[in-house]
Amino acid sequence: MDQALQQKDSRYFGRGFPLVPIEIVKAKDSFLYDTKGKKYIDFLMGWCVGNIGWGVKEIRNAIKNFDGPEYIRPFYLYKPWVELAQLLAKITPGKLTKSYPATGGTEAVEIALQAAMSYTKRSKFISIEGSYHGHSIGAMSVGSSGFRKHYVNLLPGCYKIKPPLNAKAAREAEELLQKGDIAGFIMEPIVCNLGVLIPNQEFFEIITNACKRYGTVFIIDEVATGFGRCGKMFAAELFDLKPDIMTFAKGITGGYAALGATITTEEVAKSMDWEFSFYSTYGWHPTSVEAALATIKYMLNNEEKLFKHIEELGKFFEDNLKKIQFRYKAWVRIKGLAVAVEFEEKDLSYTRQIIERCREKGLLITDEASHILTFFPALTIDKKTAGEGLRILESCV
Repeated sequence: MDQALQQKDSRYFGRGFPLVPIEIVKAKDSFLYDTKGKKYIDFLMGWCVGNIGWGVKEIRNAIKNFDGPEYIRPFYLYKPWVELAQLLAKITPGKLTKSYPATGGTEAVEIALQAAMSYTKRSKFISIEGSYHGHSIGAMSVGSSGFRKHYVNLLPGCYKIKPPLNAKAAREAEELLQKGDIAGFIMEPIVCNLGVLIPNQEFFEIITNACKRYGTVFIIDEVATGFGRCGKMFAAELFDLKPDIMTFAKGITGGYAALGATITTEEVAKSMDWEFSFYSTYGWHPTSVEAALATIKYMLNNEEKLFKHIEELGKFFEDNLKKIQFRYKAWVRIKGLAVAVEFEEKDLSYTRQIIERCREKGLLITDEASHILTFFPALTIDKKTAGEGLRILESCV
């Protein structure tokens, strides 16, 4: 790696997390390339961002051929905004109708939290302990309690439910909900950053019924799980969930531009018309909207083939991962192509060793060492590339 560039990066570019020692200059399909031409199989795809692969010509051409305005003030009328919002209302579950523009996932979650408070006139929230919903003050408040070690002024009244997400956990949440002062219950339908943590159906049945009974807004965060990642267009569909609010980002543009969105029911939206407003200067930038429309239409045009492929590749990953002889007892969890391997032994040196060895051999997996390895390959990855990546993994464990 270019040492001079690394020094400048360290001096001028703020990260807040360790630098991965490779310089990427090209991306194509399921591969990244560094300055020396070395090819890496990308089993992360930007952490659930590049769902349809890098360099898809339909998306690139849509952006390249875009001849619209460079910018539009949010107060004005713009046809593609309406087209994207109408498309989201059509493909999302339940009675979600009105979309609010955001630049990414954190901002989308901020809108959701503020909408819940506007609608209920309450200020408290419940979320899943250890979850991640973004890096603003509000989003961190409903994320892992670990954030409070560094930011003591996060929002008060944010309660956390600890996994496993079963009936017992749901009853704990119900006790909090019945007090009638909770604005929103927010969670990912499948918690990606907790190693593809999958709640059971009874958990959701108790939670959704309690939210309705006690007037709490049910918020589903699909920033990571949305747009095919878990084997359905939205992971909420796996549990037949009909949320009051849903958030998106990442896969909505496939990484081709920055865009997020928050969609609500008409009932929730009415409370935001005059009493509340959310302003995003660069939310739904015209070029980003072109990328989002092209990405969603690409997925819809290839829906049957794409989701059949996801099912087949998910089974392929599961079968092969279960054959690998890891040092410690391991559990494999998969939904669609959200994949995790959790080790019984919390040996961070072991997982760090696997990550570094894989990178040396040309496979990119989890960046951060924990007792869980996560993989979010492209939904379009071919079996040959997937097999090659899994063979590299097996040689590194």
